[in-house]
Amino acid sequence: MRRWSSGRSIGLHQPQVNGRCLDSAGLPCSGLLRLLSFNIQVGISTERYRHYLTRGWQHLLPHPGRAGNLQKIGALLADYDLVALQEVDGGSLRSGFVNQVEHLAELGAFPYWYQQLNRNLGRLAQHSNGMLSRWQPQQLEDHPLPGPPGRGAILLRFGEGAEALVVVVMHLALGARTRTRQLAYIRELIGGYRHQILMGDMNTHAADLLQHSPLRDLGLLAPQIEATFPSWRPQRCIDHILLSPGLAVERVAVLSQPISDHLPVAIDIRLPAGLTGAPPTTLKTLTTGSPP
Repeated sequence: MRRWSSGRSIGLHQPQVNGRCLDSAGLPCSGLLRLLSFNIQVGISTERYRHYLTRGWQHLLPHPGRAGNLQKIGALLADYDLVALQEVDGGSLRSGFVNQVEHLAELGAFPYWYQQLNRNLGRLAQHSNGMLSRWQPQQLEDHPLPGPPGRGAILLRFGEGAEALVVVVMHLALGARTRTRQLAYIRELIGGYRHQILMGDMNTHAADLLQHSPLRDLGLLAPQIEATFPSWRPQRCIDHILLSPGLAVERVAVLSQPISDHLPVAIDIRLPAGLTGAPPTTLKTLTTGSPP
C-alpha cells in the first residue's frame, strides 16, 4: 500500500469490550444484518441554522441537555447490529469527560466498540469516529486519512477468505480534492474484498461517489437517496451506506430523528450464505478494557 502523509500511523487493534454485555456470537445465522450510520454532532441538538451560533459554545463546554440527547441516541442505536458514528467525543471537558462511544455502547448493549481519535485537543475536545458492533470483527484497523490531520477511517473484517466482509467507517473531508485522495486511499484498502460496506458522513452526493470518484470501478450501490442534512429541513444527501452488489438490501430508511444536525441512515441487508453462521465467540474469553 502506498504511503500517505499523516500525523499518526496505521494501527491494528482489538475492539474494546463492553464488560456489561457478556453474550456475543459470530455473524447472524439468520443472515440479516441491520446497519446504521449517524453523525451525532457530539450530542448537540441543532434544530435551526441559528443554533450553530447560539449553541456553538456547546462544542467547547459541557451542557446538561447533552446527557438526555445521548439517551435518545442510545435508544435509537439499540435496534441495530453494526453502527458507524461520526463527530463523537472521546472524553473531554465538553462531554463531561464521558467517552461517548463507550457510553453509547453501554446504552445500546453492544458487546464491542471502538473509538478512533482523529483530533486530540487534550481536555478541550477529543474529536473521534466510533464503531459499535454485536459481532466480534476478526480484524480492526485504524487508518488516518490523507490531507490535513483530523480525518480517519476504521476498517473491520468479518469472516475469512474469499467470503470475508469488509466494513469501513469514515468521515470524509469537505473539500473535493482532499476527499478524492481519501477515497483513493479507501479504494486501495478494500479492493481485494468481494463483500464491501462503506458507512459514514461522506460530505458529497452518491452520484459523485459512484460515478466520479476513485470508487467508480467497484460497482457499489447507494440504496439510500433521501436527504440527510440539515436534519430540520433535509436538502443534501451526504450520509451514506454504500454496498457491494452481492449484499441484498431488505430495507432502507432515513430516520426522522432530528437529534443531531444530520439524520441517521439505516439499511437492513441479507448476507450471502458464506458469511452467516460464523463460529460463536464469547466475551468471557476476552479482556475487558482498552486494546493492547
